[in-house]
Amino acid sequence: MSNNQPAEAKIQNLKQVSAVWCIPILALAIGIWMFVQYISSQGPVITIRMPNASGIEIGKTAIKSLSVNVGVVTNVQLSEDYSYTLVTAQMNRDSDRMLKEDTSFWVVKPRIGSGGITGLDTLLSGAYIEMQPGDDKEDREHFVALENPPVAPVDAKGLRIILTSHHAGKLGVGDPVLYEGFTVGRVESVSFDIKSKLANYQLFIFEPYDSLARTNSAFMMLSGFNIQMNAEGVNVNVGSLESLMTGGVTFMTPDGDSESRQTEQLVHYRLFDSVHDYREKMYEKHLDFVMMFTESIRGLKVGAPIEYRGIKIGTVKKVPLRLPTSKEGFSNKEIPVLVRIDLGRIYDHSDEGSLEELQASFETEFNSGLRATLKTGNLLTGALYIGTDLYKGEKLPNTRQYAGFNIFPTKTGELAEVQKQLTELLHKFNKLPVEDTLKSMTATLKVSQKTLLSAERVANDLDRLLKQNDTQSLPGDIRTSLQQIQKTLNAFGPDAAPYQNLEGALSRFEEVMIELQPVLRQLNEKPNSLVFGDDKAKDPIPVGGHKS
Repeated sequence: MSNNQPAEAKIQNLKQVSAVWCIPILALAIGIWMFVQYISSQGPVITIRMPNASGIEIGKTAIKSLSVNVGVVTNVQLSEDYSYTLVTAQMNRDSDRMLKEDTSFWVVKPRIGSGGITGLDTLLSGAYIEMQPGDDKEDREHFVALENPPVAPVDAKGLRIILTSHHAGKLGVGDPVLYEGFTVGRVESVSFDIKSKLANYQLFIFEPYDSLARTNSAFMMLSGFNIQMNAEGVNVNVGSLESLMTGGVTFMTPDGDSESRQTEQLVHYRLFDSVHDYREKMYEKHLDFVMMFTESIRGLKVGAPIEYRGIKIGTVKKVPLRLPTSKEGFSNKEIPVLVRIDLGRIYDHSDEGSLEELQASFETEFNSGLRATLKTGNLLTGALYIGTDLYKGEKLPNTRQYAGFNIFPTKTGELAEVQKQLTELLHKFNKLPVEDTLKSMTATLKVSQKTLLSAERVANDLDRLLKQNDTQSLPGDIRTSLQQIQKTLNAFGPDAAPYQNLEGALSRFEEVMIELQPVLRQLNEKPNSLVFGDDKAKDPIPVGGHKS
């Protein structure tokens, strides 16, 4: 081999990897590990339907439960019809156990409600979404946020009751539930059932006050300030300070009823407008009557009481029952009023009275003179009520029914009788010759005026007469004359000589008259005895011829 020939290179494959590739491989491994850790640390993705996204920020608004972060908002978008917003949130690991059918979400922000001011801490930190975990068995990923925070957690101990009413808007979420003036619960939610056309109010009564509710408890509206002016007078009720501002609901438990405690949840009760309304609804059995009145019924309202000597036995249902037809016109002077007589107000609840017995009893009382009259219940408002009493000698009306109802006989009220008497008195007064009397009185006044003028002139003349000197000296002359008369009368006193002489003369005259009494008696019996003498005188008898 020549030295000028080039040497052949030997090629040999190396089996070692360059250390440069370790860095990207390591970075890739760390990235994969971090991705796996991120995926494993993330919980489920949920969507929350809200009416608006006020205060919600992507990547900042947190989802909390008991002040612990359990998720964060990742997206906010409008619905297809723009009627609501859809919030997407990424939940933390282990949060899937809290996402159940009964899980609740709501936005925490400053609120002023019946329970006070809440959410003040969000003024600095911003609004966040509060989650109330559920305990249902079924999982859920799509939720609808509550407009207001719930009154109590789902697992809170207490009693939930649903009140039904024909009118909506009576209660609001958070309104208090009171018992004897003490707050024992809150209104949780308000809804309206389209099928039944009833408003539903869900209450939550906290433990241990739930033991106060009974199966026959009555729930009623409680207004903070209630004033009623009717035939019974003026009634004023004032509730608690909270109910005075927001209103509320209260309930009553029958006395001595400890066996019928309400233990079932979401039981329906009726919501009464007031305590008075509840007490009126206690009397379900009643008789309907029509009362025909001939006087004005102004002031008689629906709900006015019907009393028997001060005891309420019923109420007025409709005033008037109906207006006159075109055929009747206003020629019919009687106004029909529909009333109801409650069975429970007349018979004791322990009695076994029936409506048939009550009807038969009323028929007997009608024959005995039971009548209804209009009476004034309140002079301030002019409210009327109907009073009933027995009036002997009253005849039953010929018509016993009206528009399918039995007639309750009536009698003209005292007020109408007074008005009638006043009208008759005015008619009699109008018939009096008032004009002639006034003319005569005018003439008399003129004569009296002339007489007064004459008297005034006489008084003036007398005054001038008294002012004369001769008239002023008269009192002294009169005094002198009276003294002389007094001296003269003293001369005829018992101690004076003329009086004693006169007394002696009268004594002698009395003696003479006593002696003249036989003569006067004789003259009275025989007036001519002084001339012819007394015929009864006996003849004289000679002395010699007298025998001894």
